[in-house]
Amino acid sequence: MVTVGLKKYISSLILSVSLPMAAFAEHSSDDLAKKLANPVASLISIPFQFNYDRNIGPNEKGVRTTLNIQPVLPFELSDDWNLISRTIFSVMDQKDVVSGSQSGLGDTVQTFFLSPNKSNGGLIWGVGPVFLLPTATDELLGGEKWGVGPSAVLIQQEGSYNLVLLANYIKSFAGDKNRTDISSAFVNPVVSKNIPGGWTLGVQLEHTFDLKNEEDTGVSSAFISKVTQINGQTLSFSLVPKYWYKTTDNSAKGFGLRGSVVFIF
Repeated sequence: MVTVGLKKYISSLILSVSLPMAAFAEHSSDDLAKKLANPVASLISIPFQFNYDRNIGPNEKGVRTTLNIQPVLPFELSDDWNLISRTIFSVMDQKDVVSGSQSGLGDTVQTFFLSPNKSNGGLIWGVGPVFLLPTATDELLGGEKWGVGPSAVLIQQEGSYNLVLLANYIKSFAGDKNRTDISSAFVNPVVSKNIPGGWTLGVQLEHTFDLKNEEDTGVSSAFISKVTQINGQTLSFSLVPKYWYKTTDNSAKGFGLRGSVVFIF
């Protein structure tokens, strides 16, 4: 009887501890999912984003895979202001896009956002410069141009809903004189909803205006992501089918695929 009573006591003690821990874990994953929806949140993250695109080029025979490594680092400047560093490194492999096959690094995009660390009625914003760095290891994987311009982001978070508008403009100012100058505007609206358990559902557009050549491209996608923990490391996984709704002779066409893993610290 004593043994049975002791077992019941231990079981009730484990249950009383595990339930709050489970609730805390769920609350943490929900909170992190909401912060991940905010590009200027005070959250260190390193996304690894894999993209697969096809039907590229005038003959629509090209295939390209791109791994974007996108570390996000927040820096507290004062009690009121944060500086957010967002970098995009690209590792690319393509075949029959231009001629033959190429593999290596693409160009790098570096953005800095100055943002207040408190929202105003759920509205969050950030502004700063964006830089294009000609880091491509093959001339067919990049533009071989240095570029700079302004960037801005607006975020409205109400309850479980997130509205994000990210935009930038890059103009080249130096580089290979034999390559085409760059004058490019990018707009990225995102609508998402957080679901209990660390889930997020959303849709987004990524539209690029090539002002130099007077043409534009656009890709739409619907995504689902999940914040979880594996061996003590917090991660977010997502899978994104995408569709190129606006194309040029040299762009991807039709459907593509994107998957990502985000390391959260």
